[in-house]
Amino acid sequence: MKDRVIVAMSGGVDSSVAAALLVDQGFDVIGITMKTWGFMEVGGAPKHESGCCSLDAIFDAKSVAYKLGIPHYTVDFTKAFENSVIENFVDEYLNGRTPNPCVVCNRKIKWEELISKADSLDAKYIATGHYAKIEYNSSTNRYCLKNSADALKDQTYALWGVRQEHLSRTLLPLGNFTKVEIRQLAEKYELRTAKKPDSQEICFVADDNYERFLRERIPETINSVKKGKFIFNNKEVGEHKGIPFYTIGQRRGLGISFGKPLYVKKINKDNNTIILDEKENILENKVSAKDINFVSLHELKVGQAVFAKIRYSDKATLAHVLKSDKHSFEIEFTEPKNAVTPGQSVVLYDEMGYVLAGGIIE
Repeated sequence: MKDRVIVAMSGGVDSSVAAALLVDQGFDVIGITMKTWGFMEVGGAPKHESGCCSLDAIFDAKSVAYKLGIPHYTVDFTKAFENSVIENFVDEYLNGRTPNPCVVCNRKIKWEELISKADSLDAKYIATGHYAKIEYNSSTNRYCLKNSADALKDQTYALWGVRQEHLSRTLLPLGNFTKVEIRQLAEKYELRTAKKPDSQEICFVADDNYERFLRERIPETINSVKKGKFIFNNKEVGEHKGIPFYTIGQRRGLGISFGKPLYVKKINKDNNTIILDEKENILENKVSAKDINFVSLHELKVGQAVFAKIRYSDKATLAHVLKSDKHSFEIEFTEPKNAVTPGQSVVLYDEMGYVLAGGIIE
């Protein structure tokens, strides 16, 4: 039998098939479901709990593990998730930024905590159901992250923060498959998750209502948030209800009527104003990032051509590196991007689809 591997099983079809493929490949597989939050703590629960961390999800993961003949454990990571992911989520909104909790969760929970659990179980590897590829480049002595075979499902954007020492111990069995093929494999393996729909929202905000989450999570803080001014063309055009409730590029829910669509261009926490503008004026050419992680390269060079994404659904487009050091970089796009949002991630690729680096947009 091959090395022992821990598979993060969310109860969804992707991680279920990842486990099945590794069993077929002869690995000593252990299934782990990470309990990171509960509906009672985060609110917004639908009438019937579903999604990761729900009882249904844990039961589905256990059922798949039983079908595959592998052990399965549910591990409580709620404290680590609270400290690393939820607190960051709340703080970013309070500071007028738009967080990307999946990036934080991948780095701090799904990798750091799971690697620690793997050590305690004498497992060499961890594995997940992400759509991405990992390759080792002997010439650079780096583990490289590359786009998956399914361009629509590719998840490299959310994985840029995974460090080299963790990539070296990670298996991504789905990298060469499309979602359609994974569904077909699930049917072939007769897994109960074969037809289970994908989750779309941030896991701990099941109703996709961030304002509700913040009001319930930190009611005293939110109740003390001051209203402020909407500014358009240097003139006050209305009143906003508080900067935590807005994001760059937002058009709906502004609560003002101006005769033409206006969008959030900038959030000024210092003077509690929100700048609005027309769509063509919220485009940006330059993006600076902090808290960066180098992936397929150990450095970026000034003038280097890259392809960059500023959100998960964005198309990677041509840009050039203006500045770079160990902690930050700045790039300039050849064509401006819409609604560059502080708190989100910017991820740099090469022309082959390898992730070069990523960081949090400043």
